[in-house]
Amino acid sequence: MTQRSLITTRFAGSSTAEEVVAGVDLHGVRAVVTGASSGLGAETARVLTAAGADVTLAVRDTTAGARVADRIAASAGEPRPAMAAIDLADPGSVARFARDWDGPLHLLVSNAGLVTAGLERTGEGWELQFATNHLGHFALAWGLQDALAHGARDRGSARIVSVSSTAHMRAPVDFDDIHFERRAYHPQVAYAQSKTANSLFAVEATQRWAAAGIVANTVNPGGVRTGLQRNFTRQQRESLDAAEAAGVFTYKTVGQGAATTLVAAVAPEFERTGGHYLDDCREAYTVPNDADLSDHPHGVKQWALDPDAARELWAVSLKTLNL
Repeated sequence: MTQRSLITTRFAGSSTAEEVVAGVDLHGVRAVVTGASSGLGAETARVLTAAGADVTLAVRDTTAGARVADRIAASAGEPRPAMAAIDLADPGSVARFARDWDGPLHLLVSNAGLVTAGLERTGEGWELQFATNHLGHFALAWGLQDALAHGARDRGSARIVSVSSTAHMRAPVDFDDIHFERRAYHPQVAYAQSKTANSLFAVEATQRWAAAGIVANTVNPGGVRTGLQRNFTRQQRESLDAAEAAGVFTYKTVGQGAATTLVAAVAPEFERTGGHYLDDCREAYTVPNDADLSDHPHGVKQWALDPDAARELWAVSLKTLNL
């Protein structure tokens, strides 16, 4: 299929987050990183802080978050990051976080993610992976929209980075039964549609908010061994092991995994353009919806960039969250 010219950078899949921010001065930049109590979120927060950013760790486990903040303060040579509690599966918690935010926001990294081994629901009856991975981040960005617009007025632009996954290739958003009320539950399908939703959010957020200087992009960190895998089923683990053995992907270090997030967060190539899906520190090529995942480990399915699906998801999200 015909492709437009894709956005590239001087970085690649082996680059690290530290290499991406080398020489970049982020003093004056206020950033929020969700899921920053471990893994990719902690590394993203550490590197942003080391470059001078004023970072807030948005975490559910505040004890773990405090330990990360202490480690960052000890290693970064910059002030200790702030920390605030948030449970992305709880709309009230998300609303409190946004309400308590004061002043401009220049960077929102929607990094937190959840994988379940079986069907779990929130108090509202929403499927937990979709509620956490998409709806919580949607509500957070919605609640921080004015702060992001303030940040854009301050510095010329504000950015949202939505962390997705190659897993998005397994399933689109099923608008007929998002919360598995009628279809059989499969945790990998549920995770996949939540990761597709992450990308669709960036498409529509940019469409709606770019005029205010706010752009959103999606990143695939690649295969990284983090706490996200702790709830993987045996089938999920075997699927990953088989994909690695077949050469579909190679596990990255946490620093390499966070690199693409940092490209979307600070690279000049993505300062004023959004709705893109990045992989290995550059914009990914689009593949047909019927393409096999094993043939395109670094691509993005059409359904994850579909503007019609993005508009529908936006409307569904507003209605679901009663915003």
